[in-house]
Amino acid sequence: MSRTRWRLGLSATAFLVAAGLVPAPAHAEDVTDYTITVDPAAKGAKIDDTMYGVFFEDINRAADGGLYAELVQNRSFEYATADNASYAPLTSWTVDGTAQVLSDDGRLNERNRTYLSLAAGSSVTNAGYNTGIHVDEGKKYDFSVWARADAGAALTISLQDADGTLATARKVAVTKSGWARYKVVLTATRTSSRGRLTVASSAAAALDMVSLFPRDTYRGEPNGLRKDLAEKIAALHPGFVRFPGGCLVNTGSMEDYSQASGWQRKRSYQWKDTVGPVEQRATNANFWGYNQSYGLGYYEYFRLSEDIGAMPLPVVPALVTGCGQNKAVVDEALLKRHIQDTLDLIEFANGDASSKWGKVRAKMGHPEPFHLTHIEVGNEENLPEEFFARFKEFRAAVEAKYPDIQVISNSGPDDSGTTFDTAWQLNKDAKVDMVDEHYYNSPQWFLQNNDRYDSYDRNGPKVFLGEYASQGNTFKNGLTEAAFMTGLERNADVVKLASYAPLFANEDYVQWRPDLIWFNNHASWNSANYEVQKLFMNNVGDRVVPSTATGTPSLLAPITGAVGLSTWATTAAYDDVLVTDADGRALLTDDFSSGASQWTHTGAGSWSVQDGQYLQSDVNAENTMVSAGDPSWHDYDLKVKATKKAGKEGFLVAFGVKDTGNYYWWNIGGWNNTQTAVEQAVDGGKSTLISKAGSVETGRAYDIDVKVRGRQVTLYLDGQEWGSFTDDKPAEPFRQVATLDQKTGDLIVKVVNAQDSAARTAIDLGRAKVASRARVTTLAAAPDAVNSETSTAVAPVRSTFDGVAGKFSYTFPANSVTFLRIRQR
Repeated sequence: MSRTRWRLGLSATAFLVAAGLVPAPAHAEDVTDYTITVDPAAKGAKIDDTMYGVFFEDINRAADGGLYAELVQNRSFEYATADNASYAPLTSWTVDGTAQVLSDDGRLNERNRTYLSLAAGSSVTNAGYNTGIHVDEGKKYDFSVWARADAGAALTISLQDADGTLATARKVAVTKSGWARYKVVLTATRTSSRGRLTVASSAAAALDMVSLFPRDTYRGEPNGLRKDLAEKIAALHPGFVRFPGGCLVNTGSMEDYSQASGWQRKRSYQWKDTVGPVEQRATNANFWGYNQSYGLGYYEYFRLSEDIGAMPLPVVPALVTGCGQNKAVVDEALLKRHIQDTLDLIEFANGDASSKWGKVRAKMGHPEPFHLTHIEVGNEENLPEEFFARFKEFRAAVEAKYPDIQVISNSGPDDSGTTFDTAWQLNKDAKVDMVDEHYYNSPQWFLQNNDRYDSYDRNGPKVFLGEYASQGNTFKNGLTEAAFMTGLERNADVVKLASYAPLFANEDYVQWRPDLIWFNNHASWNSANYEVQKLFMNNVGDRVVPSTATGTPSLLAPITGAVGLSTWATTAAYDDVLVTDADGRALLTDDFSSGASQWTHTGAGSWSVQDGQYLQSDVNAENTMVSAGDPSWHDYDLKVKATKKAGKEGFLVAFGVKDTGNYYWWNIGGWNNTQTAVEQAVDGGKSTLISKAGSVETGRAYDIDVKVRGRQVTLYLDGQEWGSFTDDKPAEPFRQVATLDQKTGDLIVKVVNAQDSAARTAIDLGRAKVASRARVTTLAAAPDAVNSETSTAVAPVRSTFDGVAGKFSYTFPANSVTFLRIRQR
């Protein structure tokens, strides 16, 4: 170890390295020098208490089988093919004897459409979620069922796994008086994650709402939340909870659940479906491919928000669908009904207990209001004009009756492009209070866009960053998100709210990655991204302290790489490929008259030379990349002819191809043949650099020309310039921000070093009078480290550092996030 490193290492860094808790640089030369200058006398942006929050959407079985503590799957026998093509009313149940699910006048109530008819001497057994029903030895579990038996019946309730009994069986006597709710308590005699719940009947009986809840829910509340998952949310200390979506809100039918709609089973998430007694709540298909019981509904979301001290932020449908559906509902009466529903929601949250909807809330157990202050209309609508016309009607109605409620708009599903620009202009012109932005981009993008909000209009709408993530759960993803978050805090006068998404994933039911918290039926674990979010959310501060830092040298070089051809759910033929250098000398020519030996197939699909063209013939294959040339190529022209044969999209012409995870491609006629864009892939994660509306005609030959000069790229389609871009934003790995905690007087210096070398840093605190000891929290791990149920590779390490002064040095470990809490005297 060098003398310099040792001198600087009489600190938290040396202690952690010596203890083996953070990685040390391998060689003395693996150090880069930086300077951070903090100006405590200057006044930065105020940071609201609600700066960081969480976004809950029922995706990846985040609700049923997740946060909602119910252990029985399909408890009301309502699963149907509308939810998932593989579903049936008895999905997750097995029958011993005779049983059938009925939908007739014998049902429990009008909105609970189905029930089970169980023959005498028969039984049904539920398999729960994941591997089964999880129980812990000695814990109590509350069983309940709605039942009726015309001649009376005895129900036997048992819990077992393959090794035998898990709880002493209990009996319930069902009387002849019609539907009634029966309850017993089961106490687990063993711990198991493979339990099965059985209900047997001595005589013919009708059953519905078969339920098993752990007594030990979060805060012991009935119809409550799974304790470990709710505690992980609470540990973040979020300033707000955005709910219930997401694509759940702006997809499906906007009709209600009634006879008039034919008991529509694919509806947008509508709050009135989800309140009141659970046995009277509607059911619905979930956009993500399963059923929603709505046992976890708006009342429970409000209650969770209150329990953890967070601001509730509900999202209501705007009657313009998104998430690929992209349809504006034209029905004035239906629009007025949804606007009234939104007003009724505010009354449900805030109204006096004697009001119509306040009375519903009070009857559910909460006579006091929930203090709703913000509401969002719509989510990621891709039709900005149609959306905004409806948004204005919602906003006008809310402002007229509830002028203190802030109504939030959005800017579509992407961080840039035509929809984004149009939506933002509409929001600015209408003087909207706040606009919700969403984006899921590569780690590279997050490093490159730390300054995204530096140039936003300080007098325009504020920003709610409602959904973002860097496309992975490795520590590298967390590092790049942390680097980006320093930019969010620096711009806290513009970015008022921010939440990572999605929040939860059940490991056996995943529709979307990455996710903040992972779980199964018996355990849960924090992702590396969670640890980053928690570190920021627990150390926000009240005000930004202006600071600057030097950058990392030599980050930019010319775009280099080979060329490639690909398709996505499309068959296409390519011909006459020509690559020339800047002086016009040929680097690659191929008319495929002699086969395709120059090309390497690294993707999916099926390629062959047919009729003198290079054809990809698998219409279902995605990302079918073939590449040719030298990865060191730079400053070249790529020309190719392309013809779509069949399928959903168009062409993918790649350049700057380094390997299968790092390249650029011109996506012509992508997104179901609606858009043309250039995307950059970095380590497998893609970001959009430029995008326009556009489509491709089947059977027509297109001339494609890509000119790469340095880091500038110009693209031509059929001889006409389509667009150009310059990829010259450095992916700066060293980022910092400083904030002030007014309650403690602490100066919080937050530093992200997202590179493989340590950052030897001279820190200048100006004229601040500070204590010599700082409290240090460090996250450091290998970039590819991932937390799992059995391994916690990424976790905070706390220590102290005794070398603080007005000017001092600190070496930040490679691949680390470090927070220094420095007490001011």
